[in-house]
Amino acid sequence: MGNSLKAILAFVPSSKCQKYLLEDLEEMPVDKMVDLSGRQMRRLPVHICSFRELVKLYLSDNNLNYLPPELEQLQNLQILALDFNNFKALPLVVCTLKQLCILYLGNNKLCSLPLELRLLQNLKTLWIESNCLQHLPEVVCELSLLKTLHAGSNALRSLPPQLQCLRELRTIWLSGNLLAEFPPVLLDMPFLEVIDVDRNSIRFFPSLAHLPGLKLVIYDHNPCRNAPKVAKGVRRVGRWSEETPEPRKRSGAVIDITMDEKPLLPPAAKTEPE
Repeated sequence: MGNSLKAILAFVPSSKCQKYLLEDLEEMPVDKMVDLSGRQMRRLPVHICSFRELVKLYLSDNNLNYLPPELEQLQNLQILALDFNNFKALPLVVCTLKQLCILYLGNNKLCSLPLELRLLQNLKTLWIESNCLQHLPEVVCELSLLKTLHAGSNALRSLPPQLQCLRELRTIWLSGNLLAEFPPVLLDMPFLEVIDVDRNSIRFFPSLAHLPGLKLVIYDHNPCRNAPKVAKGVRRVGRWSEETPEPRKRSGAVIDITMDEKPLLPPAAKTEPE
């Protein structure tokens, strides 16, 4: 009953209703963090925007599809979690928060990202998994400090060549897309440490042995006939990963090597900026 009442009151702009949604949150929290996740909210209580020193704002698992323009007042915000909501488009006010380091947009209904996203030049981590993206928005390639990109569970068929401009990028998660070939642009990104192309439609893997920074490649659940060649010390997760790059044959049959170890997944917990 409490959550249902809060969901109803989220529509009511009166100050009393807004404060009820915030419970006892009338002053800036000492830790400069507000977590309003899982409250069935359809509107963000505008009172939050008065906490101008706020550094972390978690709004995950609500019913939001809009953010008030007053959010622009939170110019010290470094972490913003908007995942598991109903956004069909990223509110442009988010792109005014120029100190953002980490932005969670996963599990929404996004088909694109606005060009204004390029204004977030301090962004280091971007999660856009489980949306409706058929193409990786090229504006992502303009986020020069980006270190982690999670774009899994979309409908991506390729990656833009401009991605190689992200020279700080270390980790890219692309599992659960529609890639029919290993993205060529990744072959020109020697600084990558983790590449995840699990659960795609890749039939052949080129050699990755020339990538000096590579530490882990996850390629399981692809209809491939070979494992990617990698340099010594690089961990592979997928068929034949503990064998030579080509599958062993016995009497004309291909022997599958089954791993006991589960593939490494992106961290479930939200991370802090470096």
